[in-house]
Amino acid sequence: MITIVDYQMGNLRSVQKAIEKIGSSAEITDSAARISAARRLVLPGVGGFPEAMAELRRRDLIQPIRDYIASGRPFLGICLGLQLLFETGEEGGEHEGMGVLPGRCVRFRLPHEYKVPHMGWNSLQIVQREPLFVGIPDGTYFYFVHSYHVEPSDRSIIAATSDYGGPFCAAIARKNLFAVQFHPEKSQAVGQRLLANFAALPETN
Repeated sequence: MITIVDYQMGNLRSVQKAIEKIGSSAEITDSAARISAARRLVLPGVGGFPEAMAELRRRDLIQPIRDYIASGRPFLGICLGLQLLFETGEEGGEHEGMGVLPGRCVRFRLPHEYKVPHMGWNSLQIVQREPLFVGIPDGTYFYFVHSYHVEPSDRSIIAATSDYGGPFCAAIARKNLFAVQFHPEKSQAVGQRLLANFAALPETN
């Protein structure tokens, strides 16, 4: 069973369907007790950083998510679910994130010929050959939709980069914690492979 955090931000059902397509069961919940008891946890998201943090606070889910990550069980953040892990986000002013990882989430600052949001298929440059990327070659294309990207203070956690007017962090990994800027649930066969890799991860303490 893979547990998906429900905080009313984005495409929860499409993530659930993608997980079910690889043969795993998936539940969507905003229950702190269910999150605390999860064996594998996914924090997806589409939308604004401050609104997302407000919803997580309103539902009292920040500490259960932090405790879950600290427990060593597999965790996957997707898009906004990656960005919220960091200390601050600059969308609509500076806002406090969950602070699981040091660093910030910033808006793309690009030449005028680049449209923001960055939307479409882009290739990954895999920096660390993590178990999340088993069977996924360097240069594989995934689907992105985002106006912001993260800048980790500890660059050793960057697992993959992509390029849009310059390189940016596209995935991070630290022990049991994994998070990606792209959308595996919208990335067809390669996205399914990544989700299957996540479903197969062992617990790490």
